[in-house]
Amino acid sequence: MSQSTVITVAGDEPYDITVGRGILPLVGEALPPGARRVLVVHPPTLAAAAADLREQLTASGDRQVLLAEIPDAEQGKRVEVAAFCWQVMGQADFTRTDAVVGFGGGAVTDLAGFVAATWLRGVAVVQVPTTVLGMVDAAVGGKTGINTAEGKNLVGAFWPPRAVICDLDLLDSLTDNERVAGFAEVVKAGFIWYPEILDLIEADPVAAVDPHSDAFRRCIELAIEMKARVVGEDLREAGLREVLNYGHTLGHAIEHAERYRWRHGAAVSVGMVFAAELSRLAGRLSDAAAQRHRDILELLGLPTTYRAGAWNQLLATMQRDKKTRGSMLRFIVLDDIGKPTVLQAPDESLLFAAYQEVGE
Repeated sequence: MSQSTVITVAGDEPYDITVGRGILPLVGEALPPGARRVLVVHPPTLAAAAADLREQLTASGDRQVLLAEIPDAEQGKRVEVAAFCWQVMGQADFTRTDAVVGFGGGAVTDLAGFVAATWLRGVAVVQVPTTVLGMVDAAVGGKTGINTAEGKNLVGAFWPPRAVICDLDLLDSLTDNERVAGFAEVVKAGFIWYPEILDLIEADPVAAVDPHSDAFRRCIELAIEMKARVVGEDLREAGLREVLNYGHTLGHAIEHAERYRWRHGAAVSVGMVFAAELSRLAGRLSDAAAQRHRDILELLGLPTTYRAGAWNQLLATMQRDKKTRGSMLRFIVLDDIGKPTVLQAPDESLLFAAYQEVGE
């Protein structure tokens, strides 16, 4: 087990996020002492690793560990999948002292958290993210949710995990494309909070996404620290937490338009360029800062454009987004790098003009 970094999320129910290598044994320690039944939710690609985790968790001999294999990516975030997990838990007589482990990417931890939040009105969940996106975003903060035909994450609950275990060894099996797509959320943290992340990417974009480099670990830990600080102050998105939606309003609309065939990070990448252009056209952000978005994202090989003719469809989806207040659209924009703010009810002509900067 390598030296670990522990980042604490404050609030009414504080918990620790542990980052390191070879730290999966910490999962058992993080479970509630009284948990006699544990459901490990995982995607098909992690079936063997989940079986190994089950062996580890049952080594003490006093736990029953069940595996729930769910569809990969956004296909797993459906009410039918949640119902399958509830069925497994019901048939095994899960009680309020038992627990759920989310073992997978962001979609898995979202679904596992939602299942835990709704079973018997709430049982403990330990999140073990296995992707960059999961580690820096989805598994941290207590937001859980599933998708509907109308949009992403429209059904969910706030349910903080008991602990988050980020074992960097789990990233070694990811493809370069998977790591880079997840890195879009790291870039977001750089634009809204820690510009050091942007400096590290510009200095050496290859090292920044190499999971064995010091630069990569530093970027990951900064992104986690940013989210921990934000959600520690504002669990339920009453104020500060809104800044985490930078790039997500258009990003979620793109995911919906693509029937979730696009990776979340790729859609958010385009969404950030749109948000930067919206900031610039609203007179808040300099031309250079807006261009820096394109330059950094393209250095990493992330997309910065989308179909020009899709605007009407995207606008309609954004108007149903959970971040909307009544019929009033809200966007997180930048006054400068590291200075996010809210732009409320922008004129549709301004939105259209900003989209022309990303349309192709």
